[in-house]
Amino acid sequence: MRVLIIEDDLDIATNLYDHLELRGHQVDLARDGLSGLHLAVSEKFDVIVLDLGLPGLGGLSLCSKLRQEVCSDVPVLVLTARDLLDDKLKAFDCGADDYLVKPFALREVEARLNALVRRHSGRVSDRRIIVDDLVYDPASLTVQFEGRPVQLSRKCLRLLETLLSGPNRVFSRADLEHSAWGEEQPVSDSLRSHMHMLRRALTGSSGFSPIENVHGVGYRFAKRSA
Repeated sequence: MRVLIIEDDLDIATNLYDHLELRGHQVDLARDGLSGLHLAVSEKFDVIVLDLGLPGLGGLSLCSKLRQEVCSDVPVLVLTARDLLDDKLKAFDCGADDYLVKPFALREVEARLNALVRRHSGRVSDRRIIVDDLVYDPASLTVQFEGRPVQLSRKCLRLLETLLSGPNRVFSRADLEHSAWGEEQPVSDSLRSHMHMLRRALTGSSGFSPIENVHGVGYRFAKRSA
């Protein structure tokens, strides 16, 4: 299990990190919200442990961005000192999957993380996205187009998943840049070059590519069937 801990309290973060690593899990750590969001977007994790009172970008805002802007469905366990019902409800409204109040037992944290990963694995096992001749499996990060496998970079996969979330919808450059790079500002023309690679990879035997450039606006996945 690969775990991302986003926690600014060094003692808590260290205890969690050491415990999970000793239990054989792969662990990454961020001490502020912006760094945590960047890691969550740029790397693949099985589950996230999220504090709410983070510097830079609060935990609720971070969770909302993951769900609404990045379209990430990675399970999120909120780990916080806030124990009011309203705080819990706000966290779930923002997309959290579980909520645990500090102080906590390390074994319980691990048990909850394992449960979240099991539930998520079952939920995504048959969640392939099929649009016309394209099949995308988020669980295995594999793509097939016109029956042939397509190899894509991680950023191109994120761009494709964003486009597939709304076939025929035009996504702006800002939407697509955020889905692939998060808060990190891409260098000039990075989006254009990645979209060029994506369109070239998804060009069929007839020369047709479902990725369309809408001049001056952005890009869309053009769905042919009704």
